[in-house]
Amino acid sequence: MLAGVPSLRVSEAAALLGVSDDTVRRWIDQGRLPSQQENGRMAIAGQALAAFAQELADSPEPGNTTAASARNRMRGIVTRVLKDGVMAQVELQAGPFRVVSLMSREAADELGLEPGVIAVASIKSTHVVVEIPEA
Repeated sequence: MLAGVPSLRVSEAAALLGVSDDTVRRWIDQGRLPSQQENGRMAIAGQALAAFAQELADSPEPGNTTAASARNRMRGIVTRVLKDGVMAQVELQAGPFRVVSLMSREAADELGLEPGVIAVASIKSTHVVVEIPEA
């Protein structure tokens, strides 16, 4: 396992994907989501969960809204990081929602962002700030 990339318990994976623990166990039993035993418990590698989250993601229509808030914090799993010399594009899957953030490469490097890392997208007006939650 890569340093900084976690293995997740079934309950953590379920919360990140926005489904029940039983659904995650069913996907594991069906062979759709790879898992391994860690300390006598079923665990899912962060990178495997990131790839699976990308497969599940679709682009649902937002529907009609009656109100909105600029104070949104969405916990999710990093699914993709594209870097060039100065900038980085970070994609995060938070349940059924795909969030994309543009940030400096330096910020992405300092945060250790790569597929499989758990992060929080804070959304305010026209920008997205990605944070690492406390363990």
